[in-house]
Amino acid sequence: MRRLALRTGVRWKISIAIAAVGALVAVALSLVVHNAAQVSMLDNAREVQLERLLFAQRMYDTTKEPKFGTKVNDPALPHDLREKMAQGRRATYVQDVSEGVPDVWAAVPLGNGTVLSLHNKFADRSTTIMKDLDRALIIGSVSVVFGGCALGVLIGGQLSRRLRRAAAAAGRVAQGNTEVRVGDAVGGVVRDETDELARAVDALTDALNERIEAERRVTADIAHELRTPVTGLLTAAELLPPGRPTELVRDRAQALRTLVEDVLEVARLDSASERAELQEIELGEFVKRRVTALDRTITVHVSNDSWVNTDPRRLERILGNLLANAAKHGGTPVEVTVEGRVVRVRDHGPGFPDALLREGPSRFRTGASDRAGHGHGLGLTIAAGQARVLGARLTFRNASQDPTPTPETPPGAIAVLWLPEHAPTTTGSFPILHLPDPR
Repeated sequence: MRRLALRTGVRWKISIAIAAVGALVAVALSLVVHNAAQVSMLDNAREVQLERLLFAQRMYDTTKEPKFGTKVNDPALPHDLREKMAQGRRATYVQDVSEGVPDVWAAVPLGNGTVLSLHNKFADRSTTIMKDLDRALIIGSVSVVFGGCALGVLIGGQLSRRLRRAAAAAGRVAQGNTEVRVGDAVGGVVRDETDELARAVDALTDALNERIEAERRVTADIAHELRTPVTGLLTAAELLPPGRPTELVRDRAQALRTLVEDVLEVARLDSASERAELQEIELGEFVKRRVTALDRTITVHVSNDSWVNTDPRRLERILGNLLANAAKHGGTPVEVTVEGRVVRVRDHGPGFPDALLREGPSRFRTGASDRAGHGHGLGLTIAAGQARVLGARLTFRNASQDPTPTPETPPGAIAVLWLPEHAPTTTGSFPILHLPDPR
């Protein structure tokens, strides 16, 4: 069976721990103080009782009559006192009774087996003092517990806020904003383990950025160096005599050239140096014209046309890659829908693989076997990169018309391009979009 996980914050864990320790200390001290006070008062009552008895003994020696409440050979004398008297020793004794207030006894042997004794209830004033002391101890213990809890909330709240800032900054780094510094986000005057964690995350981010940048440079350099020999290979292929072998050489050389150009484009997009060349266009008419030029069999439906300020060349590149992906890995018919600033491309194939839906497009990975076998996995990566340059958002999902799709009724894949309400600036920045999920 799966264990139930109870999620609590650092603030409450610290406050509960401090309150628990404070409660234990308060209870222990209260018990010690209570017992010490009770023992001290009983000892004082014994001494007072014995002094009274000794004074009454002197009076008895003179008058031979018990005075001040003393008794001779009291039959209620406790057994322990009788033993002491048999030994010829004067003694005191505290006897607990059912009413809860003990009796304080004092006895002294007079000779010839005669015992003079005195007993009284524990003083009412002493009982009142003990009750007041117990009440004060309870109030003090409760105050300590609540004070410790408040202190724990204060200390834990500061630590929790620093950890939350660190987690939020690390989340922005994970989303690709490598300029964020976790140490700056944590801030604060007091230095603790949170700052060590922030420094470690910042160091990890720097090392990862250096590695990514190095790989990016190597990829771009390799692709750039390949352009010249690939161009020469294509030129040489044009000089070959007509025939099937020549066609195969030209086809493979052209595929190699396309791959080199795609790798260079990915490198430029990764470097964040690309800028959009903005132009006001009518989105529905533009999409219909470009899609028709690429494939006349594709249906384009414009339900709500709108004017957008975007880069036509990059938008055409995104559409071309989405349609090429649908043609290679999807199934007919392919449909394109324009609704305001939203463009949807849907095929009726097996749908996107789970890895792509979870992680997004990844270069040189074409997905599962039912959508693989052709290409190098750069088409959707380039489309997503061009969408970022436009300030747009590109999402992927599978259609869910049939709850249990079969090979005869595949679900189909849907790619949705969300164009922004405001175009990116000349510096390449763009507003943050909060668009609803198309599902």
